[in-house]
Amino acid sequence: MAAEIQPRPQARKPCLLSKIEAFQEVVTAAAIIPKEDGVISVSEDRTIRVWLKRDSGQYWPSVYHTMPSSCSCMSFNPETRRISVGMDTGSICEFILSEDYNKMTPALTYQAHQGRVAVVLFVLEMEWLLSTGQDRNFTWHCSESGQQLGTYRTAAWVSGLQFDVETRHAFVGDQSGQVTILKLEQDSCSLVTTFKGHTGNVTALCWDPAQRVLFSGSSDHSIIMWDIGGRKGTAIELQGHNDKVQGLCYASHTRQLISCSSDGSIVIWNMDVTRQETPEWLDSDSCQKCEQPFFWNFKQMWDSKKIGLRQHHCRKCGQAVCGKCSSKRSTIPLMGFEFEVRVCDSCHESITDEDRAPTATFHDSKHNIVYMHYEPTTGNLLTSGTDKVVKVCTGDDEFSTL
Repeated sequence: MAAEIQPRPQARKPCLLSKIEAFQEVVTAAAIIPKEDGVISVSEDRTIRVWLKRDSGQYWPSVYHTMPSSCSCMSFNPETRRISVGMDTGSICEFILSEDYNKMTPALTYQAHQGRVAVVLFVLEMEWLLSTGQDRNFTWHCSESGQQLGTYRTAAWVSGLQFDVETRHAFVGDQSGQVTILKLEQDSCSLVTTFKGHTGNVTALCWDPAQRVLFSGSSDHSIIMWDIGGRKGTAIELQGHNDKVQGLCYASHTRQLISCSSDGSIVIWNMDVTRQETPEWLDSDSCQKCEQPFFWNFKQMWDSKKIGLRQHHCRKCGQAVCGKCSSKRSTIPLMGFEFEVRVCDSCHESITDEDRAPTATFHDSKHNIVYMHYEPTTGNLLTSGTDKVVKVCTGDDEFSTL
């Protein structure tokens, strides 16, 4: 259901710690190194770089490695110091970093896809490397032998991938807006279910194994929280972006969702509240408040000698209403509407100031984001932008609680 989004004043902003600007092309993926003042980046300029902060406070590359083609994505595992880099050619190249992060040793190369690798994910517990590509194949390899274990053909190009170790479920989000759940075995997989709630492409996925909740972001500007563990089919919408959602990260210890969009906005959602599902929109040939006919209801228009009206929907109750009966606007944060949306007059009267209390804060990264990474041990956030700049930021009291 599309929300009528209006501009909203920005709340407190994150504090910029460092900027890394020495790139020729856009950084497609990057990661903050835990327990180190360091960043790993892969770029369209074909480079893999490890940046360590020097005494001057500036980041300098301790490793600079040029690949034969553009780097499209990356997965970094801090425990093994393993970097898995997806390539524009469809291959995945793995490297092991030295303990001091000053040397990078080649490990394995996987011929995983026939087109550009979209997402790569290393699962240490299974010793599996999961990946998706623009060839519409989802594959998983043994990270010890490099052998392909299985593949699954998806209906559309996959742009989001998450994995649950406990159940061996892979969550695959694609360009059609659909999310597919697959049960992976050592050499086979089975389809568990599919669900669709977005009107645009799925652009990001984030899995919380503790709460058994999956978050999906989309080019339709929305985020949906899918309650997988509750087994009730609950889906909660979050409307807080004016552009395509580019990244999702979840801080489990504070139950906060961090989302970013391509226009540079970062939203921190308080998920430690009882949220409500948005209602289904009801169908009607006339306003369910004043009973005036809608413009396609020719019979009632003729019988009542009235001009047909345009149909709208109240975002709180879902009823079909005319413009006169839904002239008010309100935020409904517990329903995910952090911006003002159309509500019918009776619902507007029922919404209290407490109901309007925001459950999210809004921040401006000051560049158009293509990638985001959150490091939970420090609470630091990394963003990469179309300006070919990587920013590492922490925040005021808001971000410090992360």
